[in-house]
Amino acid sequence: MIKAWAVSAPKEKLVPYEYDPDELGPEEVEIAVEHCGICHSDLSMMHNEWGISSYPVVPGHEVIGKITNMGPLAKGLSVGQRVGVGWMAGSCMHCNPCIGGDQNLCPTGEGTIVGRHGGFADRVRVQWPWAIPLPAGLDPAEAGPLMCGGVTVYTPFEQFEIMSRDRVGVVGIGGLGHLAVKFANAWGCEVTAFTSTDSKADEARAFGAHNVVNSRDDAALASVANSLDLLIVTVNVPLNWRAMINTLGPKGRLHVVGAVLKPIPVIAMELIMQQRSVSGSPNGSPITMRNMVDFAARHNVLPKTEHFPIAKVNEAMAHLEAGKARYRIVLDM
Repeated sequence: MIKAWAVSAPKEKLVPYEYDPDELGPEEVEIAVEHCGICHSDLSMMHNEWGISSYPVVPGHEVIGKITNMGPLAKGLSVGQRVGVGWMAGSCMHCNPCIGGDQNLCPTGEGTIVGRHGGFADRVRVQWPWAIPLPAGLDPAEAGPLMCGGVTVYTPFEQFEIMSRDRVGVVGIGGLGHLAVKFANAWGCEVTAFTSTDSKADEARAFGAHNVVNSRDDAALASVANSLDLLIVTVNVPLNWRAMINTLGPKGRLHVVGAVLKPIPVIAMELIMQQRSVSGSPNGSPITMRNMVDFAARHNVLPKTEHFPIAKVNEAMAHLEAGKARYRIVLDM
């Protein structure tokens, strides 16, 4: 039996839960969970905000742990190896996106906490490509949030071949945004942080921002117009979208990784005349995740975290829901 924490309906608190995982799949690995980061997506799934939750929900998709068992078709890993697990737990490996290296875009891909039980547990199972070997240089107690939040903000740098000479903006200095600032700085870019909270300015600079702009100050936004090559939006709230798009220089890109639920208005001519783009992306493929953790280890990119024991998981979730996390929460098993 696997011992976990689950909710059986929206808005309920997590309670101890046990389940029988049945026989290990031929391509699966089983992982003893050591640490598990908490992502806002865990809250969204607990509350069924996206309409895709199936109860009971065992959250947790920023897992660090050691492999304890492997199916006969699992490859390239070994029992006792420390790995990380993110949003995805499986993909078909035969559709065009999978064959092309975009397994995170697999139309039948399985989310770690979508129709499966996640990492708020003593053990979790995933298909072997989604168990990402953790480099020795990364602190396992701190690395969990890299597996979802980290790869989400790292992916655009590889996807769009960002150069070290590029100017990168990050909107929102929170759980995702502070990691985006760290990655952009380590990439060698000039980094501009956009925050609605002036008190975060010094912290944004400590994370690696060269410039800090108030995202609610239209005059401040106008002062950086036509200056950025990439603007990563990590927040999930409406913004002054026209002003944000106008911070982009020629061929600049506004890239959304925060789950903004309301439509983003776009004036076509303001894209056309400067050849700007608006795009979005989820997590990352297994190779992107491997590249990300290697880059993070080389450049010492780790989240700023707060730790809670798993027995205080409801306190941790309330801390996150209240907007008090600074900046990612990790559960210790």
